[in-house]
Amino acid sequence: MKGNRFFYYIREGINSIFNHSFMSFASVCIIVACLIIMGSFTLLALNVDTVIDTMESQNEILVVVNDSLTEDQARSLGPLIEAVPNVSRAVFVSRDKAWADFLDTYEDTSRFEGLDSGIIPDRYEVFLEDIALMKQTQQDIAELPGVTDVMAALTIMQGFVRIRNIVTIISLVLVAMLFFISLFIMSNTIKLTTFERRDEIAIMKMVGATSTFIRWPFVVQGLILGLIGALVSFLMEWGLYQLVTEKLISGAGFGFLTFLPFSQMAIPILAVFAAVGLGVGTIGSLLAIKNYLKV
Repeated sequence: MKGNRFFYYIREGINSIFNHSFMSFASVCIIVACLIIMGSFTLLALNVDTVIDTMESQNEILVVVNDSLTEDQARSLGPLIEAVPNVSRAVFVSRDKAWADFLDTYEDTSRFEGLDSGIIPDRYEVFLEDIALMKQTQQDIAELPGVTDVMAALTIMQGFVRIRNIVTIISLVLVAMLFFISLFIMSNTIKLTTFERRDEIAIMKMVGATSTFIRWPFVVQGLILGLIGALVSFLMEWGLYQLVTEKLISGAGFGFLTFLPFSQMAIPILAVFAAVGLGVGTIGSLLAIKNYLKV
């Protein structure tokens, strides 16, 4: 008996989709469009975070040591610098090493004859944990005794942090807005079905059919439409992501960027798309039929 009822729900749900094929197609298209927009901004936010994380691991503040200090005294500053909040590590670079690295950048070093490492002070390459706190860290290090100057690319780092915050906020707002838009469209699609079957629903209620029995075919209809929309949007998002990232990598000016491979995010994205699609389908169905069960 339960098995027959289950197949009845499935059959009626599928029939409703085909009987209102245009509205069903419109619902799927709306879900696909909303999920692709949500997914695109989410992927953008994830990649911006990845770029910033990469820059954090490679980014450094250059701390110049007072040239009146001996090398041993300069080395003794290392523990003090590493004790500063937000500093992950500090690498000492002697003036001899800095001078040698400087000369290595030139093929012809004859112009520097007569000069030696004495013109370059000892320094530290300081790596940060969070570039958003770079300005405060720069100020904290500058207050240490024996530090002459602290050089940091504040403008660039602040720009990236600002971009990350903006993308994150836009993504959250769009996800919320598009979810409710999808919900509205799905609900109205199923309302059309319930409106045409309102007399049938009323008769079923009068002869003793439970609300659950009447409701389930519409829920199945919403679930199927939501799942189809989720699967289609996932495949389209995959292809779109691959196309855009390949174009950016091969294009001029973006070769330095590292993008997350879609395969690494495929399962979470599919799970989220499926959850949103099924959620929109289920909630939309329940909202659509709610008033017609009050007989």
